[in-house]
Amino acid sequence: MRGKEEIKKTIEEGKAVLGIEFGSTRIKAVLIDEDKSPIASGSYDWENQLVDNIWTYSMEKIQNGLQGCYQDLVKDVEAKYNVKLTKFAALGVSAMMHGYLAFDENDELLVPFRTWRNNITEQATDVLTPLFGQQIPQRWSIAHLYQAILNGEEHVKDVRYITTLAGYIHWKLTGKKVLGNGDAAGMFPVDSEKKDYNQEMVEKFDKLVEPYGFPWKLRDIMPEVMVAGQDAGTLTEEGAKFLDPTGKLKAGIPMCPPEGDAGTGMVATNSVKQRTGNVSAGTSVFAM
Repeated sequence: MRGKEEIKKTIEEGKAVLGIEFGSTRIKAVLIDEDKSPIASGSYDWENQLVDNIWTYSMEKIQNGLQGCYQDLVKDVEAKYNVKLTKFAALGVSAMMHGYLAFDENDELLVPFRTWRNNITEQATDVLTPLFGQQIPQRWSIAHLYQAILNGEEHVKDVRYITTLAGYIHWKLTGKKVLGNGDAAGMFPVDSEKKDYNQEMVEKFDKLVEPYGFPWKLRDIMPEVMVAGQDAGTLTEEGAKFLDPTGKLKAGIPMCPPEGDAGTGMVATNSVKQRTGNVSAGTSVFAM
């Protein structure tokens, strides 16, 4: 067990690592030391809203939640160690998977965030499941996109980027439009050998929607897929202010690819090797 002064020195020297997780009902921040032991935490309670029959979180709630959670962590660190947070060795974000966040060429949100909780894409999944030859759940991003096309929604022609909640937060912090392999697999089927979107299925989708004449191809509007250990950018000056509007947090912190909650659950239970698995019993229940 490391002593309080030793932990304080780790924080002051910027050797601690911060992880932030956006859950369905709580946003959590955990600071760990060089031994990977938790040394401080923060949280922010929130709830999704049913707006026009869509379960959503507003962009304002997302930003307020992120900042509120971080400030709760700041208070915990100051109370325990009498240290002001200014830097970390590394930073990572994870969040509830799936859903639909669509942006135009000016990076403006086109429609309210459609979360994983929405089961409104049955018509789309009835087409995509046989087309791809694998089950496409209603909560997947590709199902939301295709359902919007089937609905004749005006915004689809203006889409220039779609992502998940973790991908959105990472983009705001780094300027990078990337996504971890696990979270990407909840947007669109991933080729586990190539660790990228399944190209054959990408081509099938592009052909399926070709008659609509959209000015985009699927790969153009989805995040780049990355795996654990890859450089996913650094915290920018704008990103530091987005996370900590007080201005104390310094830019330049390296960041890992943003991930989904399924992947973080597997890491937390040490179920990342072949022939291991875990069961999650949260707002949804699933096994991996």
